[in-house]
Amino acid sequence: MADNKDVPELTPAEEAAARAKEQAEQEALPYKWTQTIGDVDITILVPDNLKGKDMVVDIKKQSLTAGIKGQEPIIKGDLPHRILLDDSTWTLSPAPNNQKALEIHLEKHNKLEWWPHVVTSAPKIDVSKIVPENSKLSDLEGETRAMVEKMMYDQRQKEMGLPTSDEQKKIDILKKFQEQHPEMDFSKAKIQ
Repeated sequence: MADNKDVPELTPAEEAAARAKEQAEQEALPYKWTQTIGDVDITILVPDNLKGKDMVVDIKKQSLTAGIKGQEPIIKGDLPHRILLDDSTWTLSPAPNNQKALEIHLEKHNKLEWWPHVVTSAPKIDVSKIVPENSKLSDLEGETRAMVEKMMYDQRQKEMGLPTSDEQKKIDILKKFQEQHPEMDFSKAKIQ
C-alpha cells in the first residue's frame, strides 16, 4: 500500500463531491467499462444494423482503437499498462433498444494492478476506492497463487516472530556452509 500520510484527509462532503465528479466523468464517456484485477471489459453501444465487418477494432499491446468504419473512433489511445494480445478479444452482440454491443475484452499483462482509466487520455478513477470481489486462492493462476501463498506464509511467520521464507533460506544456506566448513569460525556471522 502507498503511504498516504502527506495526502490530506477529505471531509465527507469533499469525498462525496469527488465521487460525484468521477461518476459524472465516467458516465459522459461514449463507452462503459469494468475491470477485475486480471482484465478490463469495454462495452460500446452501436446501431442494430451494423455487422462485425462495419467495425474497426485495433487492439495492440499498449493501445486501443475501436469504432465504426468511416467514422471517428469511439475510443482511441494508449492503454495505461500492457495487455496480453493473444488473450484479448472483441465481439459484436445483440443489445436492448435496437442496438448492438461492441464488447472488447482486454487481458491485463500485470494481474496485480488496477487501471485508473482504459486509455490514458480519459478521466481517471480513484483506484484506491476499488473494493475487489472476494476471490478464492484456487481462482488464482499458478505464479500469482504462489506469490500470494508466500506472502500469506511470510505474514504468519512475522506475526509469530519466526523467520520469513527468504530469511529461512539464508539461514539454511549458512547452516549448510557451516556444515561443509567445520574448520571456519562462524560465531560472529550475521545474516542480512
